[in-house]
Amino acid sequence: MHRIFRMSFADLYPLYVTKVERKGHTREEVDQVITWLTGYDDAGLRATIDEGVDLESFFDRAPRMNPNAALITGVICGHRVEDIEDPLMQRIRYMDKLVDEVARGKRMSSILRGG
Repeated sequence: MHRIFRMSFADLYPLYVTKVERKGHTREEVDQVITWLTGYDDAGLRATIDEGVDLESFFDRAPRMNPNAALITGVICGHRVEDIEDPLMQRIRYMDKLVDEVARGKRMSSILRGG
């Protein structure tokens, strides 16, 4: 089992926010891409942070993974996200990729794959 699966979403989330804010973007944009991907609403996101759930539980409890997530392609952490075989690792890297695209200033309509 990968160590990252046991990482708390509450520990990862502020890293995402810091990354995008350094590039002039906002927490709201991070929330938008995470809710698009997972189906969590704002209250659900806050609850997962308050509870300190790990990434495995975060994705297991996700209300509805976006069916367009498969349209997320490209390289993150040296791996092509579309080629990652482990479903949980792929979901984590999808989230990483979306946050990376926010930080790079990509248009939200493109990040959300036209959604």
